[in-house]
Formats: sequence, structure tokens, C-alpha cells
Amino acid sequence: MSKTLIRGAKVLGGEPQDVLIDGETITQVGAGLSAEGAEVVEADGKVLLPGLVDLHTHLREPGREDSETVLTGTRAAASGGYTNVFAMANTFPVADTAGVVEQVWRLGQESGYCDVQPIGAVTVGLEGQKLAELGAMHESAAAVTVFSDDGKCVHDAVIMRRALEYVKAFDGVVAQHAQEPRLTEGAQMNEGVVSAELGLGGWPAVAEESIIARDVLLADHVGSRVHICHLSTAGSVEIVRWAKSRGIRVTAEVTPHHLLLTDELVRSYNPVYKVNPPLRTERDVLALREALADGTIDIVATDHAPHPHEDKDCEWAAAAMGMVGLETALSVVQETMVDTGLLDWAGVAERMSFTPARIGRAEGHGRPVSAGEPANLTLVDTAYRGPVEPAGFASRSRNTPYEGRELPGRVTHTWLRGKATLVDGKLT
Repeated sequence: MSKTLIRGAKVLGGEPQDVLIDGETITQVGAGLSAEGAEVVEADGKVLLPGLVDLHTHLREPGREDSETVLTGTRAAASGGYTNVFAMANTFPVADTAGVVEQVWRLGQESGYCDVQPIGAVTVGLEGQKLAELGAMHESAAAVTVFSDDGKCVHDAVIMRRALEYVKAFDGVVAQHAQEPRLTEGAQMNEGVVSAELGLGGWPAVAEESIIARDVLLADHVGSRVHICHLSTAGSVEIVRWAKSRGIRVTAEVTPHHLLLTDELVRSYNPVYKVNPPLRTERDVLALREALADGTIDIVATDHAPHPHEDKDCEWAAAAMGMVGLETALSVVQETMVDTGLLDWAGVAERMSFTPARIGRAEGHGRPVSAGEPANLTLVDTAYRGPVEPAGFASRSRNTPYEGRELPGRVTHTWLRGKATLVDGKLT
């Protein structure tokens, strides 16, 4: 069993300490530690966090391996400091049966870079007509606990109610892509001043907010858990805040790009900024940051959505929606939340590791950095600042909105159960 001594790391941003890993487990945390035969990593004041957990990742396999595979996606995850990701169900075939979710789970095990927990579809084929095999997916080897038709909304209230009732039996959660489809037909960007000036079809905030309002009421009625994917508007924040004040079992996520970017960028007509839900206004961005800081929004999730070059290098209307995010998420959170004073590093750990692991029931992840815990860890050079260079991404796709933009922070090391998957910024 190998030993690793991480020397002088700021655990969750606190005072420098040493952390000793023996095999798959953290065995000691303290000052002046030593261990014969251990590999020594000089942290030099870098921040040590629990391995990050992403509740919303698109790995594209099976069916769209030209965009991403489980292997390339988990390599990207390790590069970004993640040790566990939840893979969305909108694959080809759709992950709506025990067989497909088990296939994705096994591919994750084989990759060795990151644990992969498949998300099961709520409805057969993501078509919103008939519940998928929720129980069978939960009872499968993949032990699915999170279900979502992400990419599409479960727009039928009766189907949504049935799903919430069904998953309650095993403490599962339905993760809703909140988008009323009839309000977004032909929509290309956020509905507002910019869409009016550009003549692009508008995507109104109420299309998101109306579904969230309905679903928190359904969750309350059923007594089940509902999770709101990629919340993007100030109005959505207020609805979730109200629901939590009522004791409704709702959690919500925000993406890094919705914490930083606004619809003003669409004036460039560069399809790299085309995403679902769309980039919103500066007012929305500030409301999302405040809500993440005060706990109304529970977690940051990447919505890592890789696309091949030809699906983005085209006219705006024809372009696919989505951005890659695993390798830049922590940097964007440092820029928007830590460097602005809204969160400290312990708060980042809560929102990017502890809480997403708890929502998804990711066993062994989102654990404290203390003796006896699994050695799922990431080391971050928070003093670094440099331009984003997508040519160096581990992801198979390059559709990042940050190319050439200077961002702070760089993940230097990642450990998955004590095994280094990233060393000095390079994948092992």
C-alpha cells in the first residue's frame, strides 16, 4: 500500500497542515508529520479540498462518442479536481433502463480517473409520456438515486407527480430541467433588451420560473425531494427561497457560466455562448451569486456539455446549446465567489463537494479532510492566474466560452481513494 504525505497544505483554506494518506485512506492530519517511504508532495500553502462532486455532467457515451466518452470526460473531471460525477441520461440510447445505466457505471469503473454515478431518465426516451424503469435502475448495480430528463423538461404535471411519488420510496430525487416548452418555442437567447435589439427569439425567465413554482408545490404535496437543475434567474431564486422557508424539500444548482457571463456576450453572435438555459442579465448574475453565498442555491454543478467542432462552428441558429465546464469550474467559482469575498474555501467545499455528494447519496465522497476518511482530495494553487487554453483540455471537445480569458486558480493534484489521477497539473 502506497503512502503520500501532503506537506503544508491549507486544508479548506485554513492554516497549513500536513496530510498523510496510507492506501485509500487519510490516516493523519496535523503539523510536522513524517512517514518513512512516503511520497512527499510539497503543497507550499496551496488549498486542499475534498474531491469535487459534479451533480450534472454530460459524458455523451453511449451514442455521441464524437463529443465525449466516459474515459475522456472523467479525465477532464480529474483535471478539474473532481473525484465523482453524475452522468446525465440524454445519451443514445437514453439511460432509461437498468442495462444502459449499468453500462455507463462500468465504463466509469474501467476509466479509473473518477467515479461515475449514472442519472436515470424520468421518462422513457425522454419523451415525457411514460415513466421509465425507475425502480429497476435503482436496484441495478449502478444503484441510481438521481433521475432527470435534462435537456428536456418533465412538463406534464401528472408525470412529475408520479415520479416524485415513486422515488420517495427509496429516498431518490428528481432533478428537473425547468423549461416550459411552449414558452420557449423558437427561443435562441434570454428574452430582454439584447434579444429585441438582435432580433433573436426570446427565452423568457417565466418559462423557468413557472415550472419551478409548480414543482416545489408538487414536492410539498408528495413529501418528496426535488432538485432544480441550472437555475438561472433572479425570480427562480425567490421561488426557491420561499419554498425553503416553507420547509419544502427542494435543492438547487447554479452553473459556473451563469455566475460569470451575461447575455451581452450574445452580441458577438459567437455560438460558444449559446447554452440552455441561456445566459441572463447582470441582475440575474448578481442574484445568483448572492443566493449561492446565502445557501438558497445549494451547489455549483457544471452542466458540462461537450460538442464537436462542427456543431458549434456554424451560424447561431443552427448551433448546439452547451459549454464544457469540468476543467474551468473551480477557477470560475474562485473568480466570482472567493475573490469577491462572497465565499471562503470552506464554503466552496460545501457547495462543490459536501452538499452535491449528500444530494446524490454519493457514498465515500464529500467527506471531511480528516483521519479515517477516504482519500478523495484535490490540491489547488489559488495564487495562479493565467489564460484558458482549450487546446490543452482533457475533454474531447473544446466548446468553452473562456478561451483566452484569464482566470485564477489551477488544480495541481487530484487523488481518488489515495491514487493520484493528476500530478503537477498532468494526468497520470
